[in-house]
Amino acid sequence: MSMNDRSRAGAAADPPPPDNELPRFKTPIVPKYTIAGRALVAVVAIMTFLASLTTGAVMLVRGAASDWQSEVAREVTIQVRPLSSRDIEADVAHAAQIARRVPGITDVRPYTKAESTRLLEPWLGGLPLDNLPVPRLIVVRISAEPAPDLAQLRTLLAAQVPSAILDDHRGFIERMRSMARAAFLGGLAVLALVLVATVLSVTFATRGAMATNRPVVEVLHLIGATNSFIAKHFERRFLGLGLQGGLIGGSCAIAIFALLEFVSGRLVGTAAGDQFAALFGTFSIGLVGYAAVLGQIVLIALVTAVASRQTVSRTLETIQ
Repeated sequence: MSMNDRSRAGAAADPPPPDNELPRFKTPIVPKYTIAGRALVAVVAIMTFLASLTTGAVMLVRGAASDWQSEVAREVTIQVRPLSSRDIEADVAHAAQIARRVPGITDVRPYTKAESTRLLEPWLGGLPLDNLPVPRLIVVRISAEPAPDLAQLRTLLAAQVPSAILDDHRGFIERMRSMARAAFLGGLAVLALVLVATVLSVTFATRGAMATNRPVVEVLHLIGATNSFIAKHFERRFLGLGLQGGLIGGSCAIAIFALLEFVSGRLVGTAAGDQFAALFGTFSIGLVGYAAVLGQIVLIALVTAVASRQTVSRTLETIQ
């Protein structure tokens, strides 16, 4: 059999390709592994980590401030000043007796002179206080229902014990509320800056990917691909990059919060543990905090995808 006969036989054995079959892409429109893609993952991971730390810190501050407010709101103090013309011990006993008779007060505890002196020692640096006129304190715990009439108590003290002053800590509670609001607003500002930085980073990365793949995009336009088809590929790719970076940054933040919660739990009963508990409560962001971190991961990934789609759409308009 001659060579021409063999060629004709091979051609007859192989069926011809259908006329409507389009060529298949062996590689995606947007390359998966690029330097710009890895850099974007790193940027998104850092932004998510910072946003998660900010969210956790805000929740810790708000939780601690709420605990402080509830604790302080359940107590008032009576300060009895030493006067040369009066017996301070009798004044303390009389003021405590007046407080006990007011409905809504659950406990009254007068501080001794030694206890009042110890309260001042950290502020005065160990100076001898024996000869100083140290005021005496009476801690009064109040109930929420029925609430005591503090105005009546203040009037009774002013009339019967002139050296006694009632302090309901309203100024301190308002300062704590202001601090909690400032921390919350500061956290929102940091989150807004993180989102803006993420959008800018995604915009530059998308433009770089478009510039690299411009010949491919132009060919796709020539064969009839729509803008939405091309933009969808970029959106899907950058959504994956955003999720990858968000999971890395969010996981690191969650690990740090879990580690701090574990360490604070191990320090319970120690001096350091008591200090942490006084400042931050249980030092735990709770399930709500962890859910907020996971929500930020999804949010940043969606912001990454939407920003890339918008950038691609604007760029495609210039190609037409």
